[in-house]
Amino acid sequence: MPAVTVPGRSRGRPYPVELLYDRDCGFCVWCARWLARLDRHGRVTATPLQTRGAPERFGVSVDEALEQAWALDADGRRHAGAGAIDAALSALLGTRIPLRVYRIPGIRQLQDALYRLVARNRHRLPGRGGSCAVG
Repeated sequence: MPAVTVPGRSRGRPYPVELLYDRDCGFCVWCARWLARLDRHGRVTATPLQTRGAPERFGVSVDEALEQAWALDADGRRHAGAGAIDAALSALLGTRIPLRVYRIPGIRQLQDALYRLVARNRHRLPGRGGSCAVG
């Protein structure tokens, strides 16, 4: 399976983001490919956590990386779970609005709960297979 990467973190591009995902999870791979198809400006780089040194670059353990998605933005800020998805959407759209909405009281809790629900059921979602099939 080819790596799912799009040029990221290059100078002159607004708000690039690197997203850490599990290439052994069919749903994660499906989502990374979906992001790559939508990313016409090359603002998101999807990096498999199985890439040598990737978890360390994100400042997380392999276990933490397996628990939820992680994102690093151009300012070096780390985002986890729903926040990582919002960071990727912000980069994709070229605006920080998704991250600003995430910070609204109540919205963060709602998005985090939805993220956990999706994560628990990822083996039933598009891209089934891989290690998530045992979910």
